Amino acid sequence: MTIAEQRNELQRAIWRIADDVRGAVDGWDFKQYVLGALFYRFISENFKNYIEAGDESVKYARLSNNVITPEIKIDAIKTKGYFIYPNQLFENIVANADDNENLNTELAEIFSEIENSANGYPSEKDIKGLFADFDTRSNRLGSTVKDKNERLAVVLKGVAKLDFGSFEDNQIDLFGDAYEFLISNYAANAGKSGGEFFTPQHVSKLIAQLAMYKQTSVNKIYDPAAGSGSLLLQSKKHFDSHIIEDGFFGQEINHTTYNLARMNMFLHNINYDKFNIALGNTLTDPKFGDDKPFDAIVSNPPYSIKWVGKDDPTLINDDRFAPAGVLAPKSKADFAFVLHALSYLSAKGRAAIVCFPGIFYRGGAEQKIRKYLIDNNFVETVISLAPNLFFGTSIAVNIIVLSKHKIDTKTQFIDASGDNFFKKETNNNVLTDNDDEQNPGHIQQIIKLFDEKADVKHIAQCVEYDTIVENDYNLSVSSYVEPEDTREKIDIKELNAEIKTTVKKITKLRRDIDKIVAEIEG
Repeated sequence: MTIAEQRNELQRAIWRIADDVRGAVDGWDFKQYVLGALFYRFISENFKNYIEAGDESVKYARLSNNVITPEIKIDAIKTKGYFIYPNQLFENIVANADDNENLNTELAEIFSEIENSANGYPSEKDIKGLFADFDTRSNRLGSTVKDKNERLAVVLKGVAKLDFGSFEDNQIDLFGDAYEFLISNYAANAGKSGGEFFTPQHVSKLIAQLAMYKQTSVNKIYDPAAGSGSLLLQSKKHFDSHIIEDGFFGQEINHTTYNLARMNMFLHNINYDKFNIALGNTLTDPKFGDDKPFDAIVSNPPYSIKWVGKDDPTLINDDRFAPAGVLAPKSKADFAFVLHALSYLSAKGRAAIVCFPGIFYRGGAEQKIRKYLIDNNFVETVISLAPNLFFGTSIAVNIIVLSKHKIDTKTQFIDASGDNFFKKETNNNVLTDNDDEQNPGHIQQIIKLFDEKADVKHIAQCVEYDTIVENDYNLSVSSYVEPEDTREKIDIKELNAEIKTTVKKITKLRRDIDKIVAEIEG
């Protein structure tokens, strides 16, 4: 199948499952069950393939649990991070799902045993709680056990029908595409939460390429507001995984999306020892201080959320915020995330962060932080993107690219918000990805502008330090890149001549009409 065919088939399959449980499970809750079933199927197939090791004579799903020795189990947990017995595999549960009167409780026990299999091993924290949101006993599935089992069977069988070969050989990001499809269909009902932790794949590609541009290798990559892990995974997709030497790091405050991020790592064949996703508030309880600096940082933090700010007097002495001499406003934490990322960035690396546009021109503490960033030459580029690229918001966001190794004191501004930098698809705009010199996609056009640092009328401008200082450290793209005037130009003389001619024609027409009327009345 082509990419488009695989994506369309996936969406049709998910919609069929939704039709079968429609009215019983709220759309936003339904998302958790589909993603949870996808994950359960994946780790089952992945674990089975590991045990069979390509030996066609071994059929792990047909084995009895009794043949599994403690040595086999321990070795598998040390390697894969978890253990699944043959009778717990997705394919065996699905085969009897319609007739299993204990399906919901049996699934709950299986998920618990998979998680507990890692207890006491290095993978314990990476496995624990992965199935927390796949609550098979929840009344959201129905008020009776029979109702719960029927709906669980529908979801499991629907996911089982997906036929794309092995997960890792798919042309599409199966989990990411399923998530994106579900988000796009249910985000409207979910409110702000629908978009705050998910970055569409096309935007993720751009951010990952900016952060890792021309770095032949990075020590590790980090996202301080990891969400479902989409930005980290785009970094893996865009580059051969071996150049990300020490793995993928992220922190996420939302427990549900923290679980999704860890699931997503496994779904992309990133073993437990190559990722570290932490749960907690990045701004007040940051993790990975002992792991910094990072050569690549990508992030789409929540826009203008409240935080404790100056109400916590210890924060102004925090290594992340102290150099700027001021904290981000309590009502707008945007620059707190930016300063956090800068603190974790290595001398050779880049950070690419999605930002709310207002932080680039507002006064007060935000202006003082911009002054710190510009005076210390940390801002490489500011890019304005088209509106309506994200689910749940039409905001035309910006990307700030931070660097500690600039070779001059200029700051680049790119206006990528015009019609030539997006394509409209259904309810949202998208950035196309077409790596063809004759017909480059929007992502490639932006990366080319970023690389060349050339002035392009109405699109890109490299601005001297003194100019920014004179402009009160305003970093709004529109302050430096003059938009093209697409209004129709009117020749006043020509217009007046046309009006004069028209008036003459009207005057003659009135005389002719008056003459006709006079003849009729006479």
